[in-house]
Amino acid sequence: MKRLISLMLLIACAFGICYGFGGCGKEEKVGSRYEITAEYVPESGTLTGTTKITFENLGDNEISVLKFQLYPNAYRKDALYKPVSKAYENSAYYAGESYGEMVISSVNGAKGWEVLGEDENILYVYLERSLFPSDKVVLDIGFLLKLARVNHRTGITEKTVNLANFFPILCGEKDGGFLECVYYSDGDPFLSACADYKVTLTAPKEYIVASTGALVSERTLESKKEHIFTADSVRDFALVLSTQFEIMKKTVGDTQISYYYYEDPKAKETLEVAVESFSYFENTFGAYPYPTYSVVQTGFCLAGMEEPSLVMISDDLLLGELYKTVVHETAHQWWYAVVGSNQIEEAWQDEGLAEYSALLFFENYEKYGFTREQTVNKALKEYRSYYDVYGSVLGRTDTKMSRHLKEYLSDYEYKCLAYDKPLVMLDTLRKSVGDESFLSALKRYYKDNAFTIATPAHLIASFEKTGLDVHGFFDSFLSGKAIL
Repeated sequence: MKRLISLMLLIACAFGICYGFGGCGKEEKVGSRYEITAEYVPESGTLTGTTKITFENLGDNEISVLKFQLYPNAYRKDALYKPVSKAYENSAYYAGESYGEMVISSVNGAKGWEVLGEDENILYVYLERSLFPSDKVVLDIGFLLKLARVNHRTGITEKTVNLANFFPILCGEKDGGFLECVYYSDGDPFLSACADYKVTLTAPKEYIVASTGALVSERTLESKKEHIFTADSVRDFALVLSTQFEIMKKTVGDTQISYYYYEDPKAKETLEVAVESFSYFENTFGAYPYPTYSVVQTGFCLAGMEEPSLVMISDDLLLGELYKTVVHETAHQWWYAVVGSNQIEEAWQDEGLAEYSALLFFENYEKYGFTREQTVNKALKEYRSYYDVYGSVLGRTDTKMSRHLKEYLSDYEYKCLAYDKPLVMLDTLRKSVGDESFLSALKRYYKDNAFTIATPAHLIASFEKTGLDVHGFFDSFLSGKAIL
């Protein structure tokens, strides 16, 4: 019989009813392998490449069309959805207006293709024959990526070249079909199943390359250098190039942790933060499955960005914010890279867990000066301020956490509902059930959902399996009924 939870949890639950979550079975990953060959030409600011994708239908439905996200098309001049909000335009576009795009030049292995989608952001590939369960198809997609001069996920910064979301990638799966998504500036508009990658990048030999996965070979070709990387069971693949990188490395267990930087007088200390937080999360949640993890300083208009086995950290952060960002993004290696979630419709799930994981780390490493009480109170204060301001201006405040990215009205609302409120929720839950049960549930969640797309139901199930009835509690927060 499930034991009763504390009065605090019962009070929170009183504001909610049982949330309509689906079943808790594991979601199978899409069977695919990407072999990407690309060359970066700095004179033109372009990346020319081909993507060979082997796709296996692991579902139960017949598939006649494959759909690929073309994220770089968000950087077009006439894009309907801009990658950067008004609030961050000045810090993002450091050299003034600049635009980029992805041009598909060919698709071999299909009977036809066209670029469609709400914002010219989806490549439709019409297959020569339908794929039934367990059938496979091999496609070769040629593309030209024109890079904007922008401090963002995909672009040329003042000292680096950021190549996240730089190739056609299969749309995420939902309800037996492909989920199309435009590039919302609030949050991370990504949903990708795990896949295997081999990436061959050619660039001028002066460039040092940080990447997802492991470097397996390099060779110099006169003025150029060819780099070959591999990564298995990752959700995406990202690269950062620079002629100015310095590198510091340290091995933790079976993982090599690297720090790529160019302006950090305390680089040794920054690497140590990454190492300490990585070790803490591995000991607290479960073993890290990849052989490498890279922290990369780069131009970025936000604080940081998580990619599989690589994180981008803004070169414009003060020391305290730098450390908090490194820890938060490192936590995303557990909550995003390994345990995926629908970042488009449930942004709180990975962001809230990463934010609270950072709290747990700093609570156990007091030398950094960020206490649990201080962190929770700050989040609660910010959330209440949002509630008051939006209520005053709009006459109402929508506080539900479970929402599509298109429903957020601003970066501020996104921060309050995807970071602050989930942190308060998780701390309330922890106080109610105790540290042992709380951490045991997160360990189970990590173990049971590694390499899948986890739903809120999976997180709830992890707590229920430790003997806790928390449906009403989660509903009160996710649906906006809880009063804070």
